[in-house]
Amino acid sequence: MPRPRRCRYIRQRPGITYFKPTGVPMRNLEDSVLSIDEFEAIRLKDLLCHEQGKCAKEMNISQPTFCRLIIAARKKVADAIVFGKAIRIVGGNVHFRKYE
Repeated sequence: MPRPRRCRYIRQRPGITYFKPTGVPMRNLEDSVLSIDEFEAIRLKDLLCHEQGKCAKEMNISQPTFCRLIIAARKKVADAIVFGKAIRIVGGNVHFRKYE
């Protein structure tokens, strides 16, 4: 039995949790599901341009775990963009906290 996943710290809930290509009806779209912790990894690394170690520390996870998380998140976003899928942001083992 694998050990339980460590809770990841997230600054805030995403304001928007669903993105879809324009001009395509919802019934014709597949979803690419991005967890909230993957969303936070993209925000910290790609938007805020933090070092990987700093990102991992802010999320309360190890640097190798952060690396796996960001790779998975980027793959899901690329899949959605290339194949015209919707991106849905949901779930994950996260704890919301405010930073100083």
